[in-house]
Amino acid sequence: MTEYLTRSERMKQPAALDIARAVAEEHGVCVRPLAKERIDLDTGRVDIVPVPCGATVASVCPTCAEKNRRLRMAQCREGWHLTEEPDFTPDAPSDDQRELTAYRADLVKAFRLALDEGDEVGAEEVREEVAEVDAELRQLGVRGSLPSLEVPLKAARKRSTRRRQDAPNLPRRPVSKRTVGKVFGGKYQPSTFLTLTLDTYGKVRSDGAPVDPATYNYRRAARDAVHFAALLDRFVQNLRRCVGWEVQYFSTVEPQRRLAPHWHAAVRGSISRAELRAVAEATYHQVWWPEHDEIKYGGDNLPVWDVRAKGFVDPQTRKALPTWEDALDQVERPAHVARFGVQVHSKGILGGTEEAGRHIGYLTKYLTKSINECFEAQTARQEDHAERLCAELAVTPCSPNCPIWLLYGVQPRGARLSTVPGKCKGKAHKRTTLGVAGRRVLVSRKWSGKSLADHKHDRKTFVRQLLADVGIKPEDQPQRVVWNNVEPGDPNVPPRAHLLLSAVAERRRWKAEYTAALLASAGPPGSSATLHAA
Repeated sequence: MTEYLTRSERMKQPAALDIARAVAEEHGVCVRPLAKERIDLDTGRVDIVPVPCGATVASVCPTCAEKNRRLRMAQCREGWHLTEEPDFTPDAPSDDQRELTAYRADLVKAFRLALDEGDEVGAEEVREEVAEVDAELRQLGVRGSLPSLEVPLKAARKRSTRRRQDAPNLPRRPVSKRTVGKVFGGKYQPSTFLTLTLDTYGKVRSDGAPVDPATYNYRRAARDAVHFAALLDRFVQNLRRCVGWEVQYFSTVEPQRRLAPHWHAAVRGSISRAELRAVAEATYHQVWWPEHDEIKYGGDNLPVWDVRAKGFVDPQTRKALPTWEDALDQVERPAHVARFGVQVHSKGILGGTEEAGRHIGYLTKYLTKSINECFEAQTARQEDHAERLCAELAVTPCSPNCPIWLLYGVQPRGARLSTVPGKCKGKAHKRTTLGVAGRRVLVSRKWSGKSLADHKHDRKTFVRQLLADVGIKPEDQPQRVVWNNVEPGDPNVPPRAHLLLSAVAERRRWKAEYTAALLASAGPPGSSATLHAA
């Protein structure tokens, strides 16, 4: 006889989809896979395959976020204590590349001649031919931007590069091509763990909330957060000029308790604390934007689009607002200057030590969380502090194209009819970023000589080679395939639970093969390695 259950008891029973998600998370499978259509060009077979979502935040997909974090750990570990210079010597241009480039030069000359003669049809034909040549050059392995057909109508606006009088002088040395650190004592080659913070905006309590919110400089805090990435770029430039070699780094951006971003970096090579402090003190970033201290429009009084003027005008006087270029012509001094604070923490780390592994774990600890999730408000003061900062970020322009410029009486660059005054979709204005609109992980180009995709490919190659060495042949996969997105409501797409369980079954098979390969490669039966693995 079936036991009777009340509604509350039935509601406490786990749902089938929740169980499938739990099993997927237990086996390291993406809990929100994307359904993709895979077509085998050799057999014509069409399959619906679950593809990992690739999320980097654990609140979205914990398994994909953890995989990304471990991949970043491997990337950091591989480049932090390199002992040999990575080879970035470009290959010599091939004959085909030279011939196509010369042919492209002739086409550019023909394009300019057609424009001078007013032959628009001929110019358009040459433009199409140049596009085909550019595509061929890309296929031949040419990287970098190719010269544009159009000559810039206006020279780029230049600003004075003279150092500010209120900033210390920065020593400058010729920068050599070296990227690895020096060796001390004939065998020690330490690297550096560095932490930089922004300047103070007012006294704060131990929980990060300001002592007096009325005097806390939220405007400067918001602008520093928006321009933090540019300040970091300037610091790296100054550091390389100061030490005289191409410093490489793997770094992450995280918020402090006061919600200001700070920078943790694994820097290759040893740099003295005195040099790091001097460079941080002498580094600044000037923002040559129009003044945006006073909001001129708000509420129902917002600029409106004028069809005849093809721009925004004052709602009362119908006078056109200055364009971005016109506003820049009136700029005589920077609208904001971002600087680092006095706190500069650095420590020497030897490669292959337990301390190095601990710092790598600390460096990537919060990569599975968004900026606002790294520090959750636990008191009313902290919540009020976050609200005040977000309110200031909501009226802080994040780029020349930001529609918030219209609140200050300036037309943003690229303004059009669909632009909504004061409404910007940029990441800098979202609560999840707290003004940090750029990437969470910043890696120099010559860190390990590999991209993140390269590191991921290396891990796959290692596993496949391990299976091949012990004679385990994976299931045959189609070699020539085409991937397509599925349409919403496609009846061929199985339910989410089916996709999850299918991915779990495949992952269990992979894990069994990998475990068998490890046992087989450990040694003959009866050896200590085999017994230990069992």
